[in-house]
Amino acid sequence: MGLGGGDWCRALCLPPPQLPDSMWDLEADTAALEFRCQAFAGKGIYLIFLLIEMEIHFVLLFSRQGKLRLQKWFITLPEKEKKKITREIVQIILARNPKMSSFVDWKDLKLVYKRYASLYFCCGTEDQDNELLTLEVVHRYVELLDRYFGNVCELDIIFNFEKAYFILDEFLMGGEIQETSKKSAVKAIEDADMLQETA
Repeated sequence: MGLGGGDWCRALCLPPPQLPDSMWDLEADTAALEFRCQAFAGKGIYLIFLLIEMEIHFVLLFSRQGKLRLQKWFITLPEKEKKKITREIVQIILARNPKMSSFVDWKDLKLVYKRYASLYFCCGTEDQDNELLTLEVVHRYVELLDRYFGNVCELDIIFNFEKAYFILDEFLMGGEIQETSKKSAVKAIEDADMLQETA
């Protein structure tokens, strides 16, 4: 569930020095809650939102030509059904005008997508989940790819798809965020690379 009113979020006004600069650097060891810190520039007011866990059903990466570059499913479906869903979603998103919203209501799910250069990143979430948070998740994954590959492009995903999957697995687990720190996620990937080289 996302932010749905006073029951789901609590705002605390704190002086700027007490909180980190990045909205993703604030970490909490809680099972069901993710903390998000957002600063209002120029006002010196920081808001902390306590988010109830969100569940992503799948992540799809595809090109402008409709070629699937990466898919990660967090729900169990037959392979035939996955292909049908993927084909339908790709057609829906590619047919949309660039000026249209990045959120699409599709069946009982919500599709949240964003285009970066020649690639579309798309997540399927529960209908009541927060779309803006999902968009932040998509952007964070792109930032992780960028940090690892250095200005990531479609060819990096094509020729190093196993690394792209590994980065996604380090960031999301079971459709939920498991690592909010960009530094920690990239370090885990680099450590795994080092182990692979020495093996």
